[in-house]
Amino acid sequence: MRTATLGPEQRAEALARMAERELDVLVIGAGVVGAGAALDAATRGLSTGLVESRDWASGTSSRSSKLIHGGLRYLEMLDFALVREALKERGLLLERLAPHLVKPVPFLYPLQHKGWERFYAGSGVALYDAMSLSSGHGRGLPGHRHLTRRGALRAAPCLKKDALVGALQYYDAQMDDARYVATLVRTASAYGAHTANRARVVGFLREGERVVGARVEDLELGGEFEVRARQVVNATGVWTDDTQQLIAERGQFHVRASKGIHLVVPKDRISSTTGLILRTEKSVLFVIPWGRHWIVGTTDTDWDLDKAHPAASSADIDYLLEHVNSVLSVPLTRDDVEGVYAGLRPLLKGESEATSKLSREHTVAHPVPGMVVVAGGKYTTYRVMAKDAVDEAVRGLDHRVAECCTEEVPLAGAEGYAALWNARARIAARTGLHVVRVEHLLNRYGSLVDEVLDLIAADPKLGEPLPAADDYLKAEIVYACTHEGARHLDDVLTRRTRISIETFDRGSRSARECAELMAGVLDWDEDQVKREVEHYQKRVEAERESQRQPDDLTADAARLGAPDIVPL
Repeated sequence: MRTATLGPEQRAEALARMAERELDVLVIGAGVVGAGAALDAATRGLSTGLVESRDWASGTSSRSSKLIHGGLRYLEMLDFALVREALKERGLLLERLAPHLVKPVPFLYPLQHKGWERFYAGSGVALYDAMSLSSGHGRGLPGHRHLTRRGALRAAPCLKKDALVGALQYYDAQMDDARYVATLVRTASAYGAHTANRARVVGFLREGERVVGARVEDLELGGEFEVRARQVVNATGVWTDDTQQLIAERGQFHVRASKGIHLVVPKDRISSTTGLILRTEKSVLFVIPWGRHWIVGTTDTDWDLDKAHPAASSADIDYLLEHVNSVLSVPLTRDDVEGVYAGLRPLLKGESEATSKLSREHTVAHPVPGMVVVAGGKYTTYRVMAKDAVDEAVRGLDHRVAECCTEEVPLAGAEGYAALWNARARIAARTGLHVVRVEHLLNRYGSLVDEVLDLIAADPKLGEPLPAADDYLKAEIVYACTHEGARHLDDVLTRRTRISIETFDRGSRSARECAELMAGVLDWDEDQVKREVEHYQKRVEAERESQRQPDDLTADAARLGAPDIVPL
């Protein structure tokens, strides 16, 4: 497989190719499902296009809990099929498809009742492990174990002694969700898909009842053009109903948005060697290891305001702090919070008013000839959703198409990762980087790490860390633009890196330096550099203001005070 780069030239070429001849499949929306569908279609030999109105994963797929998991709580709902499917996908990602991006993570579940709870919860976790092994892809994770209260407190000294009588520990997996999607897009491009972000669908092409393509606006360079396709896949998540309205057809199902918020705090604020999973009155609460930080989340509340920038209110933050502090011996305060982010889950609308009870199952439909819609589901099962969507699209083509093969297609950077990991000390010696820095790069880029190291070899200054966000090298900022499709400062600080949630200044102190590094690749003048920095600072200010508001309505109004760098 050749390595695809997603720089400015490749984007312009992709848009030109999509406009010049009819595609087999056009995918709208580059979240994890849309990117997965583009990879699925391309690896079946179909001519494929992928367009995204903002940035890769700029919606739900960059704002998740960063977990690849079977959904332990769905066992309690007796949704065995969903759990079995998700556990198989978890194993595939860990072992074959993306071992450089998906990593095991331990969780401790405190027990609060003697006797029956250990039996009840322990039976569930044992079944979870057994279902993982029976999938044929579950041998990459340790099995669960039972802990006494003393053993649990050794693993997690942060817990109050009276908050538990014992514990269970089990394993799931995690990834950087936005990085995963960017890698999916690059992999699809490597197999021939034409991919372009900041390219918005403004209407559909019709021949009678049939959808035969879309009108696409280039939000970066201006202009509108037609992309003709035999089948169009609508993978726009919480925007599904909005996209359906462009064809003036009533959808066969509707998608409802559920807001989940997360807090990011420094590692030293919670003394633990393991993540935590806590039961709340509505759902579950996770405390997730995240490099030099912890992620605390999540909430699950209905949201019907701005979909592009869901806002976390003061009430949301208080809810998470109150629940996590109920078990911590040293409580967290607002001053401990480095970052806050909010995302929307696309749930299939059901009869229940409680979003936590709406279906995490996915649905695929063919509402009109030429148009396939996929919605619902969860991040872990994106590959199955993509397969089902492309299977449905293939039924509308007039020629025989190969079966899905993505179960056997590693993502870019996966091939050779294990060998490079074993050689990380030699790579450190050769490059002059600390071995911890090399490990960081390998776990972000896998076997593509040499492309980053080549930038440093050509300009040694790029081997320096960013002064105000020293987890990241300057080379990574440049690489985001040359290889990963970053077009704006927000793309880099929020999704290619996680500086926006991993620093107390929310990336403000890094904004100017990052913009200057990007300018050389994207041909920005000083006015554009200044505009990018000012926009980012306004975004940070608007988010901080929204997090001081008492409820969703006022938080949404405050967040909308900062417009997008590229207005939609």
